[in-house]
Amino acid sequence: MTTVAKTFKLGGDLEVNRLGFGAMRITGEGVWGPPKDPESAKMVLKRAVELGVNLIDTADAYGPDVSEQLIGDALAPYAKGVVIATKGGLTRQGPNKWLPVGRPEYLTQQVEMSLRFLKTDVIDLWQLHRIDAKVPVEESLGAIKKLQKAGKIKHVGLSEVKPHEIDQARKVIDIVSVQNQYNIGDRKHEDVVEYCTKHGIAFIPWYPVAAGELAKPGGKLDEAAKKHGASVSQLSLAWLLHHSPVILPIPGTSSIAHLEENVKASELSLSDAEWAEIESAAK
Repeated sequence: MTTVAKTFKLGGDLEVNRLGFGAMRITGEGVWGPPKDPESAKMVLKRAVELGVNLIDTADAYGPDVSEQLIGDALAPYAKGVVIATKGGLTRQGPNKWLPVGRPEYLTQQVEMSLRFLKTDVIDLWQLHRIDAKVPVEESLGAIKKLQKAGKIKHVGLSEVKPHEIDQARKVIDIVSVQNQYNIGDRKHEDVVEYCTKHGIAFIPWYPVAAGELAKPGGKLDEAAKKHGASVSQLSLAWLLHHSPVILPIPGTSSIAHLEENVKASELSLSDAEWAEIESAAK
């Protein structure tokens, strides 16, 4: 039985519980506009922190601005040890529409807005939401480096990148995290997980709960989940925690019951043989 580390030090100094909370779902339909019930969204955020979740991940594009404002209203001033991660560099043209903009002046403006909405003087982890093909990443991250030097950003991460892009970014600025789509059923970024594991960089999988064949009733995950008195989504999260010590899953939800279920995933323990069986089914 492999023991799974419960915590991870982001950037070597910000210790977080490995199961975080992704705050995309606390916005309206299509990640656009406010949620139907803003007060209930704030209660979910407060409950997450009560349950020991101390990594909250958001982005200026969620809403836009809605998720950051809810976090600022619900949680600021932040309890000791709570780490807020946000992202910038994706603009919104309507529900479910996203376009990258990596111009230095735009990113600088967005960091200032994030600080205001999150009601903080420093962003613990700021992540470039997408690399803008029209702007050299050196220019985008150059602006961020200035803000980091000014004490407005502590650590910097990337999102939806490949290893060569991480290498390129690391020549400009220290990169402590990478956020890509990844789960047991969708492992096209396995090379990035390996890169991050090797370099001690946090890998934050978005869409961390497996969908598809594997998760279907009667499938391998479903079978193992029933055996352990767990749900398929809990098992998907537990697999991520087991798969690499640098993985920090950030399941999101707008329901307290679902949040409480997700958090319990960190208590699940399977034998190496059981994980190997699930692995082979996944392949």
